[in-house]
Amino acid sequence: MTAWKRFVHVKNPYLDTMDEDILYHLDLGTKTHNLPEMFGDVKFVCVGGSPNRMRAFALFMHKELGLVEGEEDIKDICAGTDRYCMFKTGPVLSISHGMGVPSISIMLHELIKLLHHARCCDVTIIRIGTSGGIGIAPGSVVITDTAVDSFFKPQFEQVILDNVVTRSTELDKELAEELFNCSKKIPNFPALIGHTMCTYDFYEGQGRLDGALCSFSREKKLDYLKRAYEAGVRNIEMESTVFAAMCGLCGLKAAVVCVTLLDRLDCDQITLSHDVLMEYQRRPQLLISNFIKKKLGLCDQIS
Repeated sequence: MTAWKRFVHVKNPYLDTMDEDILYHLDLGTKTHNLPEMFGDVKFVCVGGSPNRMRAFALFMHKELGLVEGEEDIKDICAGTDRYCMFKTGPVLSISHGMGVPSISIMLHELIKLLHHARCCDVTIIRIGTSGGIGIAPGSVVITDTAVDSFFKPQFEQVILDNVVTRSTELDKELAEELFNCSKKIPNFPALIGHTMCTYDFYEGQGRLDGALCSFSREKKLDYLKRAYEAGVRNIEMESTVFAAMCGLCGLKAAVVCVTLLDRLDCDQITLSHDVLMEYQRRPQLLISNFIKKKLGLCDQIS
């Protein structure tokens, strides 16, 4: 009996009427590139804000998967544009998305269309990154069960034409549990499942007192962050709600895995040394690498 395949869906009837689809910000297209040949075997997509970090992840996965080609063969597929970078190592696609909802939204529209045009199936997509923690120690890895907005609601509001459209931000609970169980097998690896709050700003939007503008008191900041903690929020970043909403609508199994760089109840500025910062940033990569190898049946190669 043939296993049922889970394809990537697009929710746009107009795409079928187009003679060509130009993925402008990725420097790819349906007429200029053979997308099924280039990407048809992709099973895991990892996205993160920094181009350098995603290139480092691609090189790490190349080593972890024991691929034959040399590291010099790992080229930026999006080299024709300076918006995003993309690297492919075996069945793993590594892509940068920049900072904030608008930047990741543009990338996701074109990435999802790419996966659709390439006829990819059974794809798992994971955002890996950094965040500010709430009430947890720096270096903790938060696996998101639900992305929430600044009002602690599990929703993403998108202004479309002159209407506000609200979309769910639930993530795949089974995938989150699988990632959490995988984290237990890594020594000295602090991980937890919790809500992630997505904001539209790094400074005032996250209750920081150190921006160029500040319109609230220290007391109001702490009250807000404590209420977020009581609502189940364990970390704050700037992409998770739109990521969860878009992936959910398009049939993608999705997760968000972010390391915390500080406890926002204690401070606003990141004061970690470079070496500690680099070690923390590698933690989500290590977890996802082990998860991917487990799914590929490479259990004897778990880091």
